[in-house]
Amino acid sequence: MLAAAVAATACGFHLRGDVNYAFPTIQLRSPQPQPIVTELRRNLEGSASTKVVDDAKDATVTLDIANVVDDKSVLSLSSGGRVSEYALTKRVSFSLRDKEGRDWIPAGEIVIRRSYTFNESEVLAREHEETRMLKEMQTDAVQQIMRRLQAARKPIA
Repeated sequence: MLAAAVAATACGFHLRGDVNYAFPTIQLRSPQPQPIVTELRRNLEGSASTKVVDDAKDATVTLDIANVVDDKSVLSLSSGGRVSEYALTKRVSFSLRDKEGRDWIPAGEIVIRRSYTFNESEVLAREHEETRMLKEMQTDAVQQIMRRLQAARKPIA
């Protein structure tokens, strides 16, 4: 056990710990209610260094979640012409601006893709798998946005 602990610390491994952001307050804005905004709010509220506010006047920066799109497409067909594999895609468009309209993070997009096999005899199981994968893709997108927020710095005037 001691050897494993020494080896882990020797390679630079450390727990993530508390995250610090370059802004004390943030407002989350989306054109329509989105589950990803709720998850982002929950993650940001867990931070000791940043407070989520509802009013733009009180916010140092505003995170705009412009668009969230889930897409499902056929990835491959069997020799009989039936679907054998689907591809799921989640696209999240966002930007981070301050009160003066300066970009802390310019408008960007996160794209996450997953694929899964499909069998007509297991329709309910595959629907459940698809729902689970979409939720995991949302969590991945939130974590990527959180890392970008952590790296965001005030733009030079």
